[in-house]
Amino acid sequence: MSLNVIKKSIDLGDGRIIEIETGKLAKQADGSVVVKQGDTMLLATVVSNKDAREGVDFLPLSVDYQEKYAASGRIPGGFLRREARLSDYEVLISRLVDRALRPLFPEDYHAETQVMISLISSDENIMPDALAGLAASAAIAVSDIPFNGPISEVRVAKIDGQLVINPSRTDLERATLEFIVAGSEKDINMVEGESNEIQEAELVEAIQFAHEAIKKQVAVQKELTVATGKTEKRTYCHENSDLELKDKVYAATYDKVYAIAKAQLPKHERSDAFATIYSEFEATLGENPEESVVFLAKQYFHDVQYDAVRNLLLNENVRLDGRNSKQIRPIWSEVDYLPSAHGSSIFTRGETQSLTTVTLGSNDDEQMIDGAFISGYNRFMLHYNFPAFSTGEARPNRGVGRREVGHGNLAMRAIKKVLPPDNENPYVIRVVSDILESNGSSSMATVCAGTLALLDAGIKISSPVSGIAMGLISDEKTGKYAILSDILGDEDHLGDMDFKVTGTKNGITACQMDLKVNGLSYDVLTEALNQAKEGRLHILGEMAKTISEPREDYKPHAPRIVSLTIDKEFIGAVIGPGGKIIQEMQRETGATISIEEKDNKGLVQVFANNKESVDSAVARIKAIAAKPEVGEIYEGKVKSIMPFGAFVEIMPGKDGLLHISEIDWKRYESMDGLFKVGDEVRVKLLDVDKQGKLKLSRKALLPRPPKPQPEAQTPAAEGNGAPAEGDASKAE
Repeated sequence: MSLNVIKKSIDLGDGRIIEIETGKLAKQADGSVVVKQGDTMLLATVVSNKDAREGVDFLPLSVDYQEKYAASGRIPGGFLRREARLSDYEVLISRLVDRALRPLFPEDYHAETQVMISLISSDENIMPDALAGLAASAAIAVSDIPFNGPISEVRVAKIDGQLVINPSRTDLERATLEFIVAGSEKDINMVEGESNEIQEAELVEAIQFAHEAIKKQVAVQKELTVATGKTEKRTYCHENSDLELKDKVYAATYDKVYAIAKAQLPKHERSDAFATIYSEFEATLGENPEESVVFLAKQYFHDVQYDAVRNLLLNENVRLDGRNSKQIRPIWSEVDYLPSAHGSSIFTRGETQSLTTVTLGSNDDEQMIDGAFISGYNRFMLHYNFPAFSTGEARPNRGVGRREVGHGNLAMRAIKKVLPPDNENPYVIRVVSDILESNGSSSMATVCAGTLALLDAGIKISSPVSGIAMGLISDEKTGKYAILSDILGDEDHLGDMDFKVTGTKNGITACQMDLKVNGLSYDVLTEALNQAKEGRLHILGEMAKTISEPREDYKPHAPRIVSLTIDKEFIGAVIGPGGKIIQEMQRETGATISIEEKDNKGLVQVFANNKESVDSAVARIKAIAAKPEVGEIYEGKVKSIMPFGAFVEIMPGKDGLLHISEIDWKRYESMDGLFKVGDEVRVKLLDVDKQGKLKLSRKALLPRPPKPQPEAQTPAAEGNGAPAEGDASKAE
């Protein structure tokens, strides 16, 4: 069997090569490619049904990125020992690819489409997430699926002051900014990443730099399309149309919708009013209209809402809630709301509200990351929950979805940049944001609420962080556009951009941008970022009215942690045989003790809910791990008695010799009756010899007796003329 294998290469410009290969694997998929850089290999496939399901008016696109453990020579953990559901890391990469691809499919294409990307070989220093978007787009490029691409994704980072495309994992540790950027040959349509409080111009520069690399990767994909003969895409018809019905819907409802949009009603009242308008129109279709007619009428009514809301803003600069384009909704916040939490806050902006908690834990609470590519431990977790009641809906709770994972990750990236370093913060920190109300920007409310809760918990963050979601309404025909600060849910749904920016007073810490239209000039992007900065600083000012600095101390009921370092040689002594010593200490003190070897030292962390338990455990550990110091005084215990002295234990496991000559200033001929085993004796450490033997003294702690003085002559003796003592010569 002959294979028609086609390969193309992309030169990253510094000797690194990315190879794209098709025609060898997964040939029954509509499109499949293998993307390779170094030892990292991704297999990407795409399959799309020929027809759309009845009644579907959207693109049912699913994107799944999964890492095979065999790619890094590992066997999965757990009982089943096989790949399970996608990890949060895999979900985040799936979302990055989905958000880059989705806007480029034709609006009228509604066939179920599945993109799968698998890491089949791994290079520990090459980040596969930066190649996933390229692989997915290349698979579509070699298929007959309609797509207004190709697109690609790259990672751009600033390392040692220089912008770099797809840096190595090692180099990335030194990055001051790191963004995944996606786009087509002409436009950028997705950005996500984090930075060390950079300025707006630096972000724009990084995006432009990334776009130049994207253009080269798109050009190679076009060559691949030609080489595989897939320049002609499949024909399809997934939408029916009825222009007469469309005109009827517009004529009957547009003015009413425009009026409601202008009425500045609250979210649910506005939604109910729109629903009433549609119901009144549907009643004009007859008693039992055909389902296909109702389906089209609903589509056209959605188009009416889309046009009316956008025209209101572009023509009159009026938003759904009456604000102008730069206004931020009213804000109120509160801290210390939950008495039992280690830190808590409520942050409310308009009709969006987050109740957020901070919980402080020990090393035992670290999150273990066990992935095929990334493994290790995580000391800072931020979880975002979005229950149905927050939007006034009733739906089953199916657990955490991809949206919750993505929003929580964005807020985590925003806040982690201001956390104290590990050597200044002994705690594992978990932040949980529960969204209680939602009408846009709930992830940004999470950033603000998370910051307030950390300040309330007494965590010494370097600077408060706030976040804002920016929107865009534009008209390609007229060139009109409006940049919106602090967008509502409807403005997100009906708008052209969702651009979330977080940062401190000093600069940007994270951002996430999704574009739904073709084209966003860098001038408009810069304008949006500058407007976002104004909003971000305003929100920081409102937050400061509630709390502006970390509390001086943790809450009284917050756990206490003490970290100490011991010599490596004492690790075993602290743990004891089979863990006996450390378990005994934990049981008797009530503290939790963890110990690990790092940099040839023993790092010990003592965790308890009260200071007494911590102090007791620390004292016992110090006693075990302390080194005897010459000149120090110890309260010892007699362990054994020998003819020449006693052996005294001055520290756990450390005995020294108290020689018979060092017991007292008196001279003793025998040890009989001086001590018995178990007696406590106070001694001073005189010396440690080359063999490590300890020389102790009790005598050194006793007052030295005075030297004997000469006896004076008595008066009688002097009267008899007797010689004084010591004058023997005279006596003779």
